[in-house]
Amino acid sequence: MARRRQIYEGRAKILFEGPEAGTIVQHFKDDATAFNASKQGVITGKGVLNNRISEYLMLRLHEIGVPTHFIRRLNMREQLVREVEMIPVEVVVRNIAAGTLSERFAIPEGTPLPRTILEYCFKSDELADPFVSEEHITAFEWASPQDMDDMVSMTLRVNDFLTGLFLGIGIRLVDFRLEFGRLWDADQMRIVVADEISPDSCRLWDAKTNEKMDKDRFRRDLGNVEDAYQEVARRLGILPESGPRDMQGPKVMQ
Repeated sequence: MARRRQIYEGRAKILFEGPEAGTIVQHFKDDATAFNASKQGVITGKGVLNNRISEYLMLRLHEIGVPTHFIRRLNMREQLVREVEMIPVEVVVRNIAAGTLSERFAIPEGTPLPRTILEYCFKSDELADPFVSEEHITAFEWASPQDMDDMVSMTLRVNDFLTGLFLGIGIRLVDFRLEFGRLWDADQMRIVVADEISPDSCRLWDAKTNEKMDKDRFRRDLGNVEDAYQEVARRLGILPESGPRDMQGPKVMQ
């Protein structure tokens, strides 16, 4: 097998040059970090589960017309994606008070918010991903006003869809983050959802017990991290023991 050229290595993924022009291979690692990498560890099998979960959710977004960089899954840990120009902004979607929102505003964790709140972070490990406003984003030209309109519109649509999808399998979508990129086709550009959607990037709570089913189990030393990720995949019907093309749809929880 020819040696692939590594383009980038982050905390949770490695990016390799793809087999065709304009493509990238995204490899999911088991490494886990929290608190701007001040806490580090390994969650056995996390990369396999996140690969499958993100694949499933990206495919569902395609079905409702939300464009993403996802092309197809290659194997248990890797997927082929389109090469995009990443926008250095995270869009944080909050439906229920948790995490830093609860801390900053002294809101008890688990409090339903009066409406969905969008926040933005500048993607910078050195600066610990600071919160920024839309004014910062457009003034510093990280994204144009039109880019922001597209990102916000897609984010709200993704939130509506994923909230219903997860609730149907007994999971509350507390909050999550999305990243976007510019996909160029000749002189034409469009904004697409990029990176991943997984328990690494979402807060997911059991709808009946509020038990955490995401990376907060690692952040807060709650234990059973692998079991929580597996339970999300199980409810979605995509445990990695399944064959590559025999994914079943999610099972509705009564």
